[in-house]
Amino acid sequence: ITARHFASAGVASPLLVLAHGAGADQRHRWMVDMARRISARGVDVVTFNFLYTEQHRRTPDRAPVLEQTWRAVLEEVVRHLEPPGRVAVGGKSMGGRIASHMAAHVPEDPAWQKVNGLVLLGYPLHPPGQPAKARVAHLPGIRMPILLVQGARDTFGTREEVEPVFRALDTPVDFEFIEGGDHSLAVPKSSGRTEAVVHDAVADRISAWLRS
Repeated sequence: ITARHFASAGVASPLLVLAHGAGADQRHRWMVDMARRISARGVDVVTFNFLYTEQHRRTPDRAPVLEQTWRAVLEEVVRHLEPPGRVAVGGKSMGGRIASHMAAHVPEDPAWQKVNGLVLLGYPLHPPGQPAKARVAHLPGIRMPILLVQGARDTFGTREEVEPVFRALDTPVDFEFIEGGDHSLAVPKSSGRTEAVVHDAVADRISAWLRS
């Protein structure tokens, strides 16, 4: 698989390893734009492709393969970059959900012992229209701080759905809800906010949180 490093200009910068969602790879405009904005704020960002997207397949791999990919990527990133600052993992939608699996059952590998934060961008609490199929069983196992950025009208989990679930966890959770935002944090034109404005606000929040 391949990865991309969006290097910041800072010294001892935090490192965020960010995974893509189910329907697009690391080259998608959304992923590239968000990574660039975060790195411009003094955070090293690494994105990567899951195996199925690297092989140009549409259907995501099963969870064990996605998790093994996450494990291999972080080991290689830490070995290659030797991050001196904080290390966080996360991702958009499915990529963040699989990162949360890893955070709930942190591998014994030295690389994973360096991780001390989880950034979730649009957590897919359940498939759209299927709230009974909540993906929450592993969440209580998470012991590291979480930043959850969620569109308030996300069909995979609205604010009213995700907030009580994450507030109940026995770990610090910070929230950033995008009013009117959908699963990709896009807001209606009537809001007067552009994608750039929203993404700048999200990048500001992530970089500040990683330093807090």
